[in-house]
Amino acid sequence: MKIEKTPLQDCYIIHDTVFADSRGYFFESFNAKKFEELTGVTTPFVQDNQSSSTRGVLRGLHAQTGEHAQSKLVRVLSGKVLDVAVDLRKYSPSFGKAFSIELTGDNHKQLYIPRGFAHGFVVLSDTAVFFYKCDNFYNKAAELGIMYDDPDLN
Repeated sequence: MKIEKTPLQDCYIIHDTVFADSRGYFFESFNAKKFEELTGVTTPFVQDNQSSSTRGVLRGLHAQTGEHAQSKLVRVLSGKVLDVAVDLRKYSPSFGKAFSIELTGDNHKQLYIPRGFAHGFVVLSDTAVFFYKCDNFYNKAAELGIMYDDPDLN
């Protein structure tokens, strides 16, 4: 596992070590001990979510507010998406800034998005299966949405 910082504070790209041979591949998609050693973040994930979408589907930008805020570890199992994180933490040096990355079932990259961020993605392939871990349970009353073309976020 290799961690790469993004321009957004506390948001990381995770590059997993993939072992491939004639049978296919294997990789460890999450290891709490390694993750904490490399990032300093202790994240007790409590909920896994998975979605399947077709080309052009836009999911997000979503966030959970207050005590229901969620950190997420996101990845694509198959297909390709443009994934976007937006820092909504007013105290953060990267407040109001966005970061995007192409996540695919072939590149095996993951993105860690801390609490206080909005998150969304658009599907770039015919279909995509998207998977994410959350460190807090979903609460509909705490849901926040931002338009993809919000002028303040450019």
